[in-house]
Amino acid sequence: MRRLLTAALLALIAAPAIADITVKDPWVRATVPQQKATGAFMQITAPKAARLVEASSPVAGVTEIHEMTMDKDIMRMRAIPGIDLPAGKAVELKPGGYHVMLMDLKAPITEGQDVPVTLVIEGADKKRETIVIKATARALGASGAMDHKH
Repeated sequence: MRRLLTAALLALIAAPAIADITVKDPWVRATVPQQKATGAFMQITAPKAARLVEASSPVAGVTEIHEMTMDKDIMRMRAIPGIDLPAGKAVELKPGGYHVMLMDLKAPITEGQDVPVTLVIEGADKKRETIVIKATARALGASGAMDHKH
């Protein structure tokens, strides 16, 4: 029995953890009445290679991970299956780039409101970790323009 407990403890210690992921400066863009979508932005740093694979929020009916790119002179946005998080490097989710899209909003998001967002991070071993953050709503014109037509 003692060997079994020792082996289990060693396995837990040796297991690659992604628990030390940091999320810096999370925020969402405040909305106006009747607006049904907004974006969430932040910087994510993982100590080991990982991937942001899912997001959700109780304020939205639909939450997706998105990428915005320029194709010639046209800005395009699309849902993507995830964002790679290279070991030790901050990945910025920002207007005009990667972001979390909150759609089918249940109510307007007001400036100063704390919006809960749940992030699911997957390690190289395919184990998943859930991180719940609070993103503060900033004024509509904050940090660049982002126009989503959903």
